[in-house]
Amino acid sequence: MQQLEAQINELKSQMEALKGRAPENKLAMVVFSGELDKVLAALVIATGAVAMGMEVVLFFTFWGTPVLRDKNKTVGGKDIMGNMFGAMLPKGAGDVKLSQMNMGGMGTAMMKSLMKKKNVASPEEMFALAEELGVRIVICEMSMDLMGFKREEMIDYQHLEFGGVAKFLEEAGSSKVQLFI
Repeated sequence: MQQLEAQINELKSQMEALKGRAPENKLAMVVFSGELDKVLAALVIATGAVAMGMEVVLFFTFWGTPVLRDKNKTVGGKDIMGNMFGAMLPKGAGDVKLSQMNMGGMGTAMMKSLMKKKNVASPEEMFALAEELGVRIVICEMSMDLMGFKREEMIDYQHLEFGGVAKFLEEAGSSKVQLFI
């Protein structure tokens, strides 16, 4: 009988250890691209996941980072490379272009017009919805540093954090779903 109790206790111990390693009902997504169609896809997936009861964290890095710049904010004190990146890259979600068929901006304009006609939310509206639903956003500090962006020029967003790859890996490690867009 004692041997049976010992085995049961060992099984209980193993079950508890497994519970601690089970993934959470969470989506962790890298948003690497800052193109209109890809940003929209990320936001649609994120808001859909929250609607299904999942916790969501989006990690914006490299070309996804400029999407989070606030078009109404300007900051000084940048070096020449920071000024160049600031001028060349989109400033906010409203300035992003299509990844395919951009055609010098005509494709993007046509897509935005079609989205409006078909009542598809704009990236700005999707960010507002994501904020309302509690989608967390982490901006990659290394990408910001490389491109010369400062925290003060990023959007005002209730669930905004700054971090590095370790932060993303921490979130992804405990997530049921991990995506890269």
